[in-house]
Amino acid sequence: MSLNLFDDAEQSRVWHEELCPGALVLRHFALSYEPAIFAALDEIAAQTPFRHMVTPGGFTMSVAMTSCGSYGWVTDRRGYRYDKVDPLSGKQWPVLPEVFRKLAEDAAARAGFADFAPDACLINRYAAGARLSLHQDKDERDIGQPIVSVSLGIPAIFLFGGACREDKTQRIQLTHGDVVVWGGPARLHFHGISPLKEAHHPLTGDVRINLTFRKAT
Repeated sequence: MSLNLFDDAEQSRVWHEELCPGALVLRHFALSYEPAIFAALDEIAAQTPFRHMVTPGGFTMSVAMTSCGSYGWVTDRRGYRYDKVDPLSGKQWPVLPEVFRKLAEDAAARAGFADFAPDACLINRYAAGARLSLHQDKDERDIGQPIVSVSLGIPAIFLFGGACREDKTQRIQLTHGDVVVWGGPARLHFHGISPLKEAHHPLTGDVRINLTFRKAT
């Protein structure tokens, strides 16, 4: 499979914006991987359909989710955790596609985090009105590894705060192909997504797809 590595033309379309030390937005970074990404997404969703999980407090999430990789992220009445098995099917999650692994590793390296080796990819689907409240990613065993988040489809407002929930929050518009990477001193910063507005994208229709890569173990 060709992973559509950057040529000079693609490279010139990519630039970065620093949010704070340890956190960058890589604009357009995922565009050169686009055809292979969507082919892989179709296969994953066919094996492990999107679903609206329930939080430990009993609330149904507005974001529909699935996973791939050695581990998937799960929430239910028992809590938040990574699990090797999809609770919906009782089977292992789909293997992390090579194009996903390559994209995550390349983006992390571009942001200054060499040797990132993700073993989990959370795949979120946002329809209009869906949101993700401010939270920290701290279920992973090694917080020395960064988070790599890929935006596909309709735009979203990414909320990026500080190490405390009360810290000032930046509002960053993310569009199709943008990648956010945060780690190091920014690894436990609070972040979220504002309620999505209605929009349309030719590749995803009326939704946003977000790929979030982590090293869970």
